[in-house]
Amino acid sequence: MFRTLRTLVAAALIALGGLTAASATAQTPAAPARKTVVLVHGAWADGGSWNRVVPYLLAAGLNVVAVQNPLASLEGDVANTTRVINDQAGDVILVGHSYGGVVITEAGNNPKVKALVYVAAFAPKPGQSVNAILSAFPPPAWFASLHADAGGYVTWPLSTWKTEFATGLPDDEQTVLHASQHPTFHGVNDNAIGDTAAWSSRPVTSVVSQQDHIIPAPLQMLFAQQMHSTVVPVEAGHLAMLIAPEETAKAIIAAANSY
Repeated sequence: MFRTLRTLVAAALIALGGLTAASATAQTPAAPARKTVVLVHGAWADGGSWNRVVPYLLAAGLNVVAVQNPLASLEGDVANTTRVINDQAGDVILVGHSYGGVVITEAGNNPKVKALVYVAAFAPKPGQSVNAILSAFPPPAWFASLHADAGGYVTWPLSTWKTEFATGLPDDEQTVLHASQHPTFHGVNDNAIGDTAAWSSRPVTSVVSQQDHIIPAPLQMLFAQQMHSTVVPVEAGHLAMLIAPEETAKAIIAAANSY
């Protein structure tokens, strides 16, 4: 009888201990999801254009996703970027290069997006397109060199790709990038964002390329002023993330740590 009683008491204590442990586990809050940097490439590029920046972001403890946009319409690129944003578990820092700045100005209205980073990028006002922005300036000399195929997709010739678009990179790297450029539909620059620019309600960092031939530094500074950005100047041409990847990454990391 006493042996049976001892057995019952021991079983009860084990069960009680199990309940206590389970209760403690239930009361322990889950660790917050890590912040994710979503990188949005520009025209004539793809997600691989961020390859030199990604290792720095990962080393800083951030999740990283580089979007692959089709570059057929602003609507399609925003929808694709939004799908990526929605798939993340925690807060998102949204980064755009060049035309990618237009994409993040629209897609950044997603409530998951907590900060924006513009890297040598366009930053339109509500209802504005890239062509509306550029209409205030004379066409650049390189514009006439662009080639549109029968479907309306535009590419660069190697000559102006080297002297204008990919300045600052070694010649062989310029050539490889030119061979893999992503044709971009000519109409994307006519597509305007909606009535709300994401930069109006979120902290913004602007990485301003000082030797940019595509979006000149003074124009980038005008965008930065309208957005009340934290400005990070870099000594680079248009492809700042390839020419100055560490400085670009530091700006993104600082943005991620700013809230």
